[in-house]
Amino acid sequence: MDEPLLDIAEVARHSGLAPSALRYYEKKGLIAADGRNGLRRTYRPEVLERLALITCARGAGLSIAEIHRFVVARPSDADLRARMTARADELDDQIGRLTRLRDSLRHASVCEHEPIVDCPDFKRAVGNVRNAPDAPTAPSRVA
Repeated sequence: MDEPLLDIAEVARHSGLAPSALRYYEKKGLIAADGRNGLRRTYRPEVLERLALITCARGAGLSIAEIHRFVVARPSDADLRARMTARADELDDQIGRLTRLRDSLRHASVCEHEPIVDCPDFKRAVGNVRNAPDAPTAPSRVA
């Protein structure tokens, strides 16, 4: 038996997104309504998985255009695959920087040096975040 359709308010509640965001994502071709219940859009429950992907990708800094290219990609799209690999490498670099920053902040949270920002260990850790060889120059885009 098919699962019942969710109306736009239910999808908004489950996804944490505003109905206007859902309509925007639909307009951009990222999701599709399955029909209408009166004037309200209805969606298959699987749309929640797609919205989780979109939310995750947006949180990682991908644009709507980049996400659209990804969700319509086919295995034969070698150019897109190469750009996705490059973007994954950029995310690895960002994760490394954020990990070093997190470690610096954890040190600062227990440091007894007065003032904390003058602590040699903190300065060294922050310098590693700032001067890391993988520091960003300009983000490239998948679009």
